[in-house]
Amino acid sequence: MTTRSQTLAPATAGDGAPGRIRTLYGRRQGKKLRAGQQGVLDTLLPRLRVPVVPSLDPREHASPLDLAALFGRPMPGGYWLEVGFGSGEHLVWQAEHHREVGLIGCEPYVNGMAKCLAQIARAGLDNVRLFDDDARFVMAALPPGSLDRAFVLFPDPWPKARHQKRRFVCRDTLDRLAILLRPGAELRLATDDPVHLPWMVEQACRHPAFVWLAEAPADWRQRPADWPPTRYEQKMLAGRRPTFLRLRRR
Repeated sequence: MTTRSQTLAPATAGDGAPGRIRTLYGRRQGKKLRAGQQGVLDTLLPRLRVPVVPSLDPREHASPLDLAALFGRPMPGGYWLEVGFGSGEHLVWQAEHHREVGLIGCEPYVNGMAKCLAQIARAGLDNVRLFDDDARFVMAALPPGSLDRAFVLFPDPWPKARHQKRRFVCRDTLDRLAILLRPGAELRLATDDPVHLPWMVEQACRHPAFVWLAEAPADWRQRPADWPPTRYEQKMLAGRRPTFLRLRRR
C-alpha cells in the first residue's frame, strides 16, 4: 500500500534531466534499517527482483517480460500487479490466500520493501516478485493482456492544483493498464482523500476501457471481504472513511 510520498506518475521531461521522465516518488529510505531488515534486503530481494533495467523513460522498455520464466512456472491463477505496496501487508495477504496467482509488487521505499520481504520470508511465499523502483518500468515491460488484476491503493493525492500532473491515477497510466489488463480483469483503487476522490472517479470510472462495478453506495463505502485492512489504514485513516473502487476491463 502506498504511503503519501511514494506514488509514481508521469511527468514531463522538463521536470528532471533533459530527455528523462522523472520518477515522482518521494524519499527512498527512512530510518536506518535494522540488521535483520538489511539482511533480508541483501539476500532475498536479489532472488525476487523483477529483472527490468530502468531506462531514461520509464514508459518504454524493449524486452517484454516472460512471466512464466519470472515465477519459474506458469501460474494457473494468472498474474496480478500492485503499485506502491507500502509495507506489503495487502500484497502478502493476497499472495497467501491466492497461491495459484503470481503477484508483482512495486515499491521504491527501502524500509517498506524490507518489511515486505520479512513477511514473505516468514510466510514462505514463492509466488511474489518485487521491483524496487518506478512501477512504470515494469508496466512498460509487461506483455499486453498479461494481467488479471491490478491494485493502486491509497496513492498520494497531490492535493495542490499545480501538482495534479503527478497523480498516478491519470489518463496515461490508465491507458497503459487498459493494455495490460485482459478483458474481464479487475482494477482496484482506493483513496481516503476527499479532494482526490472526485479526480479518481473522473479519471478511472469514466475511462472508456473500464466499467465501474458499483450499483449502490455500499459498493464503494464498504470494504470487500477479500480486501484486507493494513497498518497504514489503521494508523493514518482514523476518522476518515476510505472509498473502494472496483472496475472491470471491458
